[in-house]
Amino acid sequence: MSKILVIEDEAAIRRVLVKILSEESDAYKVEEAEDGVKGLDLIKKNDYDLALCDIKMPKMDGVEVLEAARKLKPEIPFIMISGHGDLDTAVNTMRLGAFDYISKPPDLNRLLTTVRNALDRKELVVENKILKKKVSKNYEMVGESKAIQAIKDMIDKVAPTDARVLITGSNGTGKELVAHWIHQKSERSGAPFIEVNCAAIPSELIESELFGHVKGAFTSAVRDRAGKFEAANKGTIFLDEIGDMSLSAQAKVLRALQENKISRVGTDKDIKVDVRVVAATNKDLQKEIADGKFREDLYHRLAVILIQVPALNDRREDIPLLIEHFAKKIASEQGAAPKEFSKKAIEMLKGYDWTGNIRELRNVVERLIILGGEEVGEEDVKLFASK
Repeated sequence: MSKILVIEDEAAIRRVLVKILSEESDAYKVEEAEDGVKGLDLIKKNDYDLALCDIKMPKMDGVEVLEAARKLKPEIPFIMISGHGDLDTAVNTMRLGAFDYISKPPDLNRLLTTVRNALDRKELVVENKILKKKVSKNYEMVGESKAIQAIKDMIDKVAPTDARVLITGSNGTGKELVAHWIHQKSERSGAPFIEVNCAAIPSELIESELFGHVKGAFTSAVRDRAGKFEAANKGTIFLDEIGDMSLSAQAKVLRALQENKISRVGTDKDIKVDVRVVAATNKDLQKEIADGKFREDLYHRLAVILIQVPALNDRREDIPLLIEHFAKKIASEQGAAPKEFSKKAIEMLKGYDWTGNIRELRNVVERLIILGGEEVGEEDVKLFASK
C-alpha cells in the first residue's frame, strides 16, 4: 500500500485531494496536514511514498518543507500545489528536487497521472537502492593483506575523480571487481556501468559493439543501433581485456578519449559522450606496443592511473578470509547453512599453487562444500582439491 501525505492549509482543497486519492485506489492510504510544520513533523515520524505540498502556507511554506524533507528523506517524491501566482515558484521547486507541480484547482486526470508517475519513480528508486546493495555484496573486496589494502586505498583516492584507470593482472585475480568498486565509489555511481569483454567479441564486430551502427552499415545492420559508449553516457565503461582489441577499434577509442565524441559505424555524424573509461588487461601492453599490436598513444591515454592486482599466490594470508567468504556465499546461493573448514584443511589450501587465482579458489571451495563432510577436513582436501 502506498502512503501519501497531503500538506495543504486550505481545508476545502485538502478535502478534495484526500477524497480523490482515497477513491482512486484501495492501494492508497492518504494522510493530511493543515500546515508545513505539521507536515514536516509527520515526515520525520513516518515513511511516505509521496507528498503533495502546497506552496503558500502559514508558519512554513512549501519550499521550506521541500528543502527540509529532501535533507531528511530524499527518496520521497514531492508534487507541489501551486496557485496561479505561484507558477514561477513551482517551476523553481523542481530545480530543488520536486517531482512535478499541479495548479489549483487541480485537474483530476493530470493529478492522478502525476501521482501514478511519482509513485512509479519512487518504486524504481527503492529497487535501484536494493540492487546497488546486492551489487556491492557481489563485488565485495575480501582481504586484509598489504597488497589488497593498498588497492583499496588507491580506489578511495581515484574513484571520486574522472581519471582513467588501467587495471592489470593475471586471469582470475579480480580486475573486474576493482573496476566495479571504482564506479560504485565515484560521483557516477548513479549512472550506468557498462562492461565490454573485448576478447569475447569478434574483431569485425567490436567497432559496432562499442560505437553502434546505422541501418545498412553492413549486411545484418537492419536498424540503427546505439553502442556501449552511448549506453554508458554519464557513467563508466569498463573495457575488459583491452589488449585484445583490434588496431582500428583502438583508433576510434583514442578519438573518443581525446574529443569526447564517437560516430556510429556507417556514418560520420558525431555523437557527444561523457564517459569515464576503466580498462583492464592480462597482457603486457608494453610488449604489445613493441610488437605493433597496441597503440602507444592509447596506452598513455588509458594509463593515467595504473592498478596492478596481485596473484593469489602473492597474498596467501587472505586465503582463510576468502574461504570463509565463499563458503557463506555458496551456502546462501544453495539455501543451506555454511560449512566449516578445519584449520588443517585451510592450511593445506594456503599451500596450493593457485595458478587460476581467486576464480580457481572459489571453484575448489564449492567442490569441497558439495563433496566434503559436515566439516571440510584434511582428507576432503586430499580427495577433492588435488591438483
